[in-house]
Amino acid sequence: MNTIEEELSAQIEGNVLTPESAGYDAARAVWNAMIDRRPLLIVQCLNSQDVAATLSFANRTDYPVSIRGGAHNVAGHAVCDEGVMIDLSYMRSVSVDPGERTAQVAGGATWGDVDGASQAHGLATPGGLISDTGVAGLTLSGGIGWLRSRFGLCIDNLLSVEIVTADGEIRRASERQNADLFWAVRGGGGNYGVITEFEFRLHPIGPEVMFCAPIYALECGAEPIRLWRDFLADKSDRIASLVEFSTVAKSDDFPRESWGKQVYTMAAVYAGDAEEGERVMQPLRELAPLVTDFSGRIEYSEVQKLFDELMPFGQYRCYWKSHYLGELSDQAIDDILEGVKTVPSPNSLSSIWNFGGATAQVPADATAFGDRSMPWMYSIDSVWEGAQNDAANIGWTRDFWGRMRRHSHHGRVYLNFPGQGEEGDKLLQDTFGVDNFQRLRQIKEKYDPHNRFRFNQNIRPLNS
Repeated sequence: MNTIEEELSAQIEGNVLTPESAGYDAARAVWNAMIDRRPLLIVQCLNSQDVAATLSFANRTDYPVSIRGGAHNVAGHAVCDEGVMIDLSYMRSVSVDPGERTAQVAGGATWGDVDGASQAHGLATPGGLISDTGVAGLTLSGGIGWLRSRFGLCIDNLLSVEIVTADGEIRRASERQNADLFWAVRGGGGNYGVITEFEFRLHPIGPEVMFCAPIYALECGAEPIRLWRDFLADKSDRIASLVEFSTVAKSDDFPRESWGKQVYTMAAVYAGDAEEGERVMQPLRELAPLVTDFSGRIEYSEVQKLFDELMPFGQYRCYWKSHYLGELSDQAIDDILEGVKTVPSPNSLSSIWNFGGATAQVPADATAFGDRSMPWMYSIDSVWEGAQNDAANIGWTRDFWGRMRRHSHHGRVYLNFPGQGEEGDKLLQDTFGVDNFQRLRQIKEKYDPHNRFRFNQNIRPLNS
């Protein structure tokens, strides 16, 4: 280390890694194997004071800063070249107050950490679909999970945050304190600071829930999907569901004759009594001949882990895009079915997600996330092996995404699935809406005028 790096190391309780340090390569690795960036320093913080000292150091040296929570962001924003990576992965504590039904969650925690602590009390807050996803990254861009029908998005259950802003100050933000900052972090991504603690509202759920997962062959066509769409029309306050398109792996979990075939799964969680959910969702299991059926009453914490094996850390190269859909028309379903037939990688997935329910009840101006009137989302989650296949898979994804754009809800996308954000400000303005985007830029100017936090879906300060 040189003198200034030794100075930083002396100011924090955690560790400072350089490219010469043991453990540097492991610390810079992220979930998407496409990402291979080399920070000048990796600072493994243990508390908010470590984060504040690191940001003060970055301000003095003018180093850019990236923030690593769970390292699951598909665009690899957690790690930067030639800058300082603030690593929160050693800050994973979760404290539950079952009487108040709240949880204090450290900035580096995963959803598995939260579910384990909260389910011990029969409680939960909306999280994601993969247990080792970081709480921070998922939440800050909205957070779409299995409980969205009854309890909304992650941000709809956020009560307050502790955040270290670009000036190195530790602040608390809530509806009553630094309310502008609290509004911005609920959908505005990692643009406004390093969140070192989240306070979430918890709800009674589980431990057992009904998980529905019948699997149909792609050759069953559009009719089961249209029936699924119509079935959900009056149930979006109880059922969060998706139709996921995939290719059957060579696994004893599936009939051998289905290996290598394209299928779609009608996955759904009933946010209520499991026995009632089993009865209500039974029609989804009877829409066509089944490849197999993984439906059953299981513990909520296990539902949260069901997709983990599909996305192992650092194994696959990934590029994901999305559209919120204005409607799920017969033509949109036909276009999706036609598009998935040509997927170049058997590891790729794509999914139609339903919205409505509690998610739709939040006014567009209540959070930075913006408009909630989109009834559906379509995500294209390309996953493959080998750099030699990058062009084919990225090209297919972008082409398919472009063809689906005619079904888009005002050009809006889910900012946790933005590709590499190639569309820049246009994508952000379409997604947030003109008024919310302008407000986000004003708040960015106030709290991060030099755009220190720019390794993200970047919102530039108003005067930049």
